[in-house]
Amino acid sequence: MKTYAVLALAIFVQATGNVCLSKGMKELSLASSIFALFFQAIGSPVIWIGTALLFLFFLLFVAALSWADLSFVVPAISIEVVVNVAFADYFLNEPVTSVRWIGTLLISTGVILVLRSRR
Repeated sequence: MKTYAVLALAIFVQATGNVCLSKGMKELSLASSIFALFFQAIGSPVIWIGTALLFLFFLLFVAALSWADLSFVVPAISIEVVVNVAFADYFLNEPVTSVRWIGTLLISTGVILVLRSRR
């Protein structure tokens, strides 16, 4: 049960971190060099929050790997693709085509099969 709870939290944290990073990077002005873009990015609180959330995701992922099989954890965590698409659609107002939704549903089907195969 703890594995499912940690994975669910990890998926939510990872998707939220990705949204923060995307939003933060889109708010930056187009810099003339990679160094200027880098310095703009390190000054953005939204990018820092996104980075912290992705670090937390990594810690949760490592915790899940410490007590569950890699062959279970990695496919289970891939449901984050679906959550990322939904978050991008809702929070970032990105256009998500029906083909992308079908792809995410196929991923979901695979995740369900893996989760049901747990020993």
